[in-house]
Amino acid sequence: MKTANLESRLAALAAAGETTTYGQLAKDLGVRMSELTARLEALMETDAAAGNPLRAALLRQRLSPEGLPAPGFFQKAAELGLVVQNPATFTADQRRRLRG
Repeated sequence: MKTANLESRLAALAAAGETTTYGQLAKDLGVRMSELTARLEALMETDAAAGNPLRAALLRQRLSPEGLPAPGFFQKAAELGLVVQNPATFTADQRRRLRG
């Protein structure tokens, strides 16, 4: 998967104020879930290092009633030094910042 494809898809989601599921994005990009996850984690590292909102916040678990990202998203955010006291609030803040 080309990083540019992933980044452009996430930029389009942010611009539209939308989210998508991990499975749908993997299908759209024609990649396996493990590859998508690895690329999302790399983007999170890039975003955090630059002080930017996490583009991976635009993903949601298919069955999450609140439309939240997978637990791994929050674990990775914490590893990157971000404070995630309330997952729903953290996600909403990231998504708001992405919409700009």
